[in-house]
Amino acid sequence: MNVAVMKTKAEQAISESFEAAAAKLPGNAAVKERRAQAIGAFSGLGLPHRRIEEWKYTDLRANLKDVLPAAVEDKTPLTIAELLVALGPLAHVDAHRIVFVNGHHRADLSDVSEAAGMSVSTMALALSTASDESVASLASTPEGGDAVEVLNTAFMTDGAIVDIAAGASVAKPLLMVFVRAGSEANTVTVRNLITAAEGSNATVIEANVVLPGAVRDAHLNTLTEVSVGKGATLNHVKAAVDEGRSLHLSNWDVKLAADANYRGFQFSSGLGFARHGTNVLYEGEGGKLDLSGAFLARNSEHVDTTLVVDHAVPHCESRELFKGVLDDHGRGVFQGKIIVRPDAQKTDGKQMAQALMLSEDAEFDSKPELEIYADDVVCGHGTTSAQLDEDLLFYCRSRGIPEKEARALMIESFIGEALDKVEHEGLREALASYAMQWLGRSPRG
Repeated sequence: MNVAVMKTKAEQAISESFEAAAAKLPGNAAVKERRAQAIGAFSGLGLPHRRIEEWKYTDLRANLKDVLPAAVEDKTPLTIAELLVALGPLAHVDAHRIVFVNGHHRADLSDVSEAAGMSVSTMALALSTASDESVASLASTPEGGDAVEVLNTAFMTDGAIVDIAAGASVAKPLLMVFVRAGSEANTVTVRNLITAAEGSNATVIEANVVLPGAVRDAHLNTLTEVSVGKGATLNHVKAAVDEGRSLHLSNWDVKLAADANYRGFQFSSGLGFARHGTNVLYEGEGGKLDLSGAFLARNSEHVDTTLVVDHAVPHCESRELFKGVLDDHGRGVFQGKIIVRPDAQKTDGKQMAQALMLSEDAEFDSKPELEIYADDVVCGHGTTSAQLDEDLLFYCRSRGIPEKEARALMIESFIGEALDKVEHEGLREALASYAMQWLGRSPRG
């Protein structure tokens, strides 16, 4: 007996949106076939919901009511001066820059001409000129990918392709800027590929920002695939700053070769409904991972951080530290799983998630997990949630510090441990400035 699965209004609208956009999406015939396969897979999967364990706390099916049209093209005018305003504190970071406005590359705002040791191109161009052999790497869904990643394959319009040459040490970071601008509410879907070849060293920054006055309703689906070669070091930082109304779905898919060193950091504030998914796979011995982040949420904002760290080989190390500050009815979710495979002896994995609750109405759901199938390992995890220390607050006030200022200082100190994970000083200061703005304080300097 066949049982018909009822689709929600949003799921039906997504399929209709693909039909309307398919002809305008970049790519040759082989890419278009991949897109069609992806939307077919989505029809079988549907939107993730709370009965799927990984989406237990973030029911996308229940929360996605309206589907915005795909941003298949963009003609929004934007100047360098406006771009710098949108970037805010990040505008002061000395970096090479590639810019996308509403999901489409803008060469006039980009500057990667002197990025020695690093090649930067666009996904839209690659999809349009891809050989049949390369389509699989450009327009594929990561193994085990969920419905959000499947939709990324179906709808992606553009993104950055970054290749760091073997042995290269890139002096300045690469800033990949994704700007929301204009008055049209739409869905932006981007795909990035970052490859750090053997022995290389570089810093890549993803910045999701909004031009003041832009439409507040927006949906974003971004997937960044990262490959860190043997003995390479990659610092990868994401900053997502919005105004509390956006739907923000992002995924990092990371693979580490032998002796690779990957330092990832995720910062977010003002995201209406967000989920950051990260999957890390060790493919060679001696790999090191340091993955951390800070998230700030207030009003009824929802921020979900979900990660899976797969120790598939021996002698690897992982560290994860995430800190959240929740006010009003803000909700934070942390789901972190460390998997140690049967042959992955001498694994060293540590994980910690902490939340600071500024309101009795705020909520923090944390689910740390260890799946260990080897016996010679050192692994641990923990999670805490707490309010501001009233005794310490009283101490600050007794020393003449106004209550608002004292609270802000204590919150800064709390998330500072996570921000200290960012090695680049200018970038670390920019993220701290975003946090101070969220707290209602003026950035230093």
